[in-house]
Amino acid sequence: MRGVYARHRVTLIGVPFGLGGRTLGARLGPAAMRLAELHPKLNDLVATVVDSGDVEAPLGADAGPRGDGIGHYEKVFANLVAVRNRVRESLTPGNLPLVMGGDHSLALATVAAAVENYGDELGVLWIDAHGDYNTPDTSPSLNLHGMPLALLCGFDCGPMAGPAPEQWKRLQNEFVPELRLNPEHIVWFGLRDPDAGEVERILRHDPRRAITMTEIDLYGLPAMLEHSLETLTKGGVKKLWISFDVDVLDPFIAPGTGTDVAGGLSYREAHLLAELLHSHLKNAACPFDLVGCEIVEVNPVLDRVNETAKMGVEWATSLLGKRVMPPWPEDR
Repeated sequence: MRGVYARHRVTLIGVPFGLGGRTLGARLGPAAMRLAELHPKLNDLVATVVDSGDVEAPLGADAGPRGDGIGHYEKVFANLVAVRNRVRESLTPGNLPLVMGGDHSLALATVAAAVENYGDELGVLWIDAHGDYNTPDTSPSLNLHGMPLALLCGFDCGPMAGPAPEQWKRLQNEFVPELRLNPEHIVWFGLRDPDAGEVERILRHDPRRAITMTEIDLYGLPAMLEHSLETLTKGGVKKLWISFDVDVLDPFIAPGTGTDVAGGLSYREAHLLAELLHSHLKNAACPFDLVGCEIVEVNPVLDRVNETAKMGVEWATSLLGKRVMPPWPEDR
């Protein structure tokens, strides 16, 4: 059963790199998702699916010494430049890049490419247990996977010792020299483990853009997704990038991630979210187009029989239109 993207071309891009995160193993995520048959399952939904292969990290993806400041800085920086360049090439009319991670630092490159292409029309739905809204001075770990949104928005690093402020400035100059992501064009969904600095930064703008698991429990997932999309619409978003971190899922159904937090989305909540997103995006009245998606932080080293990669694949197919049966008619 083909969905709203039946006439589209989906380009798969693997990013086998995990040094921006805290736990080794995320570099195996793209291979795990391919093993879970992402490509053939998308073939049933989309006219053309092309696997463009992996982005090779120019300085390698082996750990080695962490170094001072932001973890594994030079290797992470070089990898992000390569990812941004690949995603730039994929942002063409009728083509939907689907990026397989890898740790969540890759979003700095993917969303930076999308901002370059779409400017202030771009909005981001950040489906994640974490805010990823730290600057180095607020980061407890100095792992870049906890900082991409803050950098994309152009936030400066506060005073601190060591090389991190200069490293941050170099990242800003490379990835957000002029065009920046509008903070009002971000909505978090499934948030449940933000750091103190991230909470303060979110509250400084509009706390209603942060949908925590508490709001989902209190008001229900459909109402909170409706709120999220209305928030993006009111902000003037015309193009949507979806960033899906598997740690938004409860570890019971997605144990294979290095950033797991108890109390996440259940299996059915996750699929309902994807199915409702698909329904909204295929509606002719929907004010924005989906222009890209990423699924990140799959870590097979920590997984059970590839469960988390399978869950990521199933979520992607639901987003792109897979249903048990067609929806009920409107006049039921």
